[in-house]
Amino acid sequence: MSVDKSADKNAGTLWGISLGPGDPGLITRAAWAALERRDAVWVYPARSGKTPSYALDIVTRAGLAPPEEHALLLFPMTHDGEKLARAWLRAAETVLPWLRAGRDVLFLVEGDASTYATFGHLARTVRALDPAIPMQVIAGVNAFTAACAAADTPFAEQDDTVAIVPAAYGVSAVDRLLPDFDTLVLMKVKPILDELIDWLERRGLLAGAHFIERVGAPDERRIGGEGILALRGAKVSYLSLLLVRHPHRIRGERIKGCLRKGSPFPSTTEEA
Repeated sequence: MSVDKSADKNAGTLWGISLGPGDPGLITRAAWAALERRDAVWVYPARSGKTPSYALDIVTRAGLAPPEEHALLLFPMTHDGEKLARAWLRAAETVLPWLRAGRDVLFLVEGDASTYATFGHLARTVRALDPAIPMQVIAGVNAFTAACAAADTPFAEQDDTVAIVPAAYGVSAVDRLLPDFDTLVLMKVKPILDELIDWLERRGLLAGAHFIERVGAPDERRIGGEGILALRGAKVSYLSLLLVRHPHRIRGERIKGCLRKGSPFPSTTEEA
């Protein structure tokens, strides 16, 4: 956590409160303590006024009630830059009066507030409007690390390489990354899931693949290996990801490594 040294000491702090991906048990002690405060304002994101806030659902299932003042902020699912900018501006203008009045504002966000999170958009917009507003982030559990735990597969071991990629970059981009990484984390796979399944089958990667939907939520769904083929044409949640282990990656010799002579672990050249 860090605070801008130029921040207004009389202003409230904008907090990014990471809640983990869905299981209330993954809310950290630091986040829990912040949520127990009754003097702060809660704000939480949703895609539209008709869509419930998943972040608020996590804390509700944890048994935590909102303080007297709380508000829904809209972050629409669109690639239209102008629409997004307007939404971020409206959200910033909603929280600024509280912050300028000396009230702390807790922005609730699923997963980790620093990783593919709406908090970054809000923080940048608030900072552009008022650079004196202090900001802090409470780190949280990422969806992909929770997914690895749920799937009983390591995220990374020894000198493994990992790539975390929004699936929207497309199958061709994912395929180009494959030779260089032991683990691929493909985020938000819903739009191209069928293409990714075809790619996994074509590349012989189904055995080391895991599909996880809404990890940690009561309706979490996990499917691994050949079972992923049954997802072709199926409806899946926006909160879905694929973990792909590449068992046949050929590694080059490291120029500098962290292993000392006499280490019980094999070198990368021996593993290749």
